[in-house]
Parts: sequence; C-alpha cells; structure tokens
Amino acid sequence: MFRKMRRFKQQISDTECVEILKAEKRGVLSLIGDDGYPYGIPLSHFYDERDGKIYFHGAKEGHKIDAIKANPKASFCVMDKGFAKEGEWALNIKSVVAFGKIRLVDDIKKAEEICARLVQKFTDDQEYLEMELKNALARVQCFEFTIEHMTGKLVKEQ
Repeated sequence: MFRKMRRFKQQISDTECVEILKAEKRGVLSLIGDDGYPYGIPLSHFYDERDGKIYFHGAKEGHKIDAIKANPKASFCVMDKGFAKEGEWALNIKSVVAFGKIRLVDDIKKAEEICARLVQKFTDDQEYLEMELKNALARVQCFEFTIEHMTGKLVKEQ
C-alpha cells in the first residue's frame, strides 16, 4: 500500500526515526483540506514510546478540525537540525515522514496528559504548566496520530 523509498541507500532505521520524533519539537502535519487541496500546518508534537503514537494540540474549530473530520488520513514530517562535516558547507539532514490516521481526543484526562507532555517538551516550569492547564485546557483540542507507515532518510544538501 505504501511506496518503498526510492533512494533506499539514504534510508535510516526505524530506531533513528523514533529518536528524531522524540527529539524534535515541531513538524508539519499534512491533511486533505478544502476541495481536495493539501493542507500542511506546522505543529508542536510529542511522540509517546508507550503506544508509538504522535500527539498534538490545537483549537477546537477551524480548517484542521474540518479536514480531520472529513478524512482522517494524514502525514507528518519532521526534520532534525542537521550537521555539517568539518570543512564542508552542506548540511546533512535526517527527516522522517509518517503516514497514518489522526483522530480527535475526547477524553479530558488524556487531553490533560497530552497538554502536559507537550509543555514538558519545552520547559520544566511546573508553575507555568499548572497555569496553562487551568487557563487553557477547556479551549484545547488534542489529536492522536496513529502511524501506519514511517520512513526516514539522511540527505546531504548539495
């Protein structure tokens, strides 16, 4: 059902893909939007090793919500910061593309956990976390992305 990677010599392992999903804070979620047009949106995320899923949060209404309700198929792309080898200008960048289905999380306890884990990816400020949960949790919609296929690769920018 999913294509094999064409440039298979650049492919990285699933373990490396998971490390990138865990380490990086942002990626681009792509959905099928209005009139069949692609809709890609940058989002903060976290990867949960316990269940192998990716979690996001956002508003309770808007283009993203409408697209998910119309078609749950999605992809999510993350790139690392890259590195340059000594004496070279070109970056070596690892990227991951995950394909799967996304759904709205309706369980408030699960939403609270998702929001807390997202905040903890950016800061360990417990006071800030508690304030955000108190002031914003009721206005937040959380999303669960179940990975059906994932590939990653290392490319040199030149």
